Formats: sequence, C-alpha cells, structure tokens
Amino acid sequence: MTVRIYHNNRCSKSRETLALLEARDQVCEVINYLDTPPSAAELSQLLDMLGMTPRDLMRKGEAEYSELGLDDPSLDDTTLIAALASHPRLIERPIVVANGKAAIGRPPEAVLAIL
Repeated sequence: MTVRIYHNNRCSKSRETLALLEARDQVCEVINYLDTPPSAAELSQLLDMLGMTPRDLMRKGEAEYSELGLDDPSLDDTTLIAALASHPRLIERPIVVANGKAAIGRPPEAVLAIL
C-alpha cells in the first residue's frame, strides 16, 4: 500500500510525520504541495476524507489569510476551496492519505489511526 503525504519540507511536523511513516516501512508518495498544489476537486475530496470544512483546513496565521479577506464569514466553501488551491501555503500540513482515509499529522502520531 502506498501512503500519500502532502508535504512541506520546511515544516517540522511534516518532516516528523514523514519520518514516522518511513520508520514504519510505509511506501510514501510525497507531494510537495507548495510546488504541486492540489486542485479544488482534490481539496474537496481531501476535506470529505478529513471530515473538515475548508476553513478548518486553513492556516489562519498566514499573511494571505488576512490579505485575501478570508476571515469573512460570508465566504462560501467554493470560494474558500478556490483560495486554498490558489494559495497552497494556506493549507494545514501535513495531510496523509491511506486506506481511503485522511489525517493531518498534528501531532505526527495522529496519522497512525489511518494506516
């Protein structure tokens, strides 16, 4: 089984999650999501798998969040997903997909539940 990880090598939690997976002999498809961002359709699928809303997946401390006015509660999910697809730095990381499920590696051990 291949495990997919949406990864940012500059993020310590992302590096720790990848190391945890590799220590468990998981074959990982590493997607550097800043270089290859998921499409809006992929994000919708990930959100369904995570059981989250687009706003739940957003890193609200990133400059783009306030610059784009994403704190506006009237914005719909389609708009928020489009913002995530266009500005991947806003995506919480890392996201791990395995066995038809997804989890965010915060803490890294959270991904063990889907293996």
